[in-house]
Amino acid sequence: MLGLRRSPRIETERLTLRLPQHSDYTGWAGLRARSADFLQPWDPIWAPDHLTRRAFSNRVGWSSRSAVEGSALPLVLIRREDQVLVGAITLDNIRRGPAQVGTLGYWVGEPFARKGYMREAILGLTHHAFTVLDLSRLEAACLPENAASRGVLEKCGFKYEGVAQSYLQIAGRWRNHVLYSNLRNDRRGRTGAG
Repeated sequence: MLGLRRSPRIETERLTLRLPQHSDYTGWAGLRARSADFLQPWDPIWAPDHLTRRAFSNRVGWSSRSAVEGSALPLVLIRREDQVLVGAITLDNIRRGPAQVGTLGYWVGEPFARKGYMREAILGLTHHAFTVLDLSRLEAACLPENAASRGVLEKCGFKYEGVAQSYLQIAGRWRNHVLYSNLRNDRRGRTGAG
């Protein structure tokens, strides 16, 4: 039927990646609040209403619209064994035409860090982006000192490409970011990290 699209769902070994739902609010807000000190050094400044139900409802609406329009794929990471929300990953700024590219962003709650969940999520979304969405290139950026983020990108096949000056405002300051990419048909081999 026209107008109906199947909601994207990606299954990994331990996770289900899916669009956020209104019922995710309590788990999402609780995890973000408990992980605030862990997340905020790497995030833009949180708006005063960041953890409110209304802000989350707006996020759910944006996620659904973006997925239907094909401009972004914002997903939450749900651990299948107990249905706990452990983080989120977004394929954003999806550009078609001659580019066929999207930008990856992600976070994981502090209790779930360094347990391989984000690696699973990145690998699952990368596979989906290349095989289902037919993208050719994925991009990601992180702060140079964010060793955990750089490490997970490199373990997932992303390769260092350089530094973008004043790339994003993080914690209230314009910050340089290291740039990574993953190509569907990558023949570059390993690249040295800067």
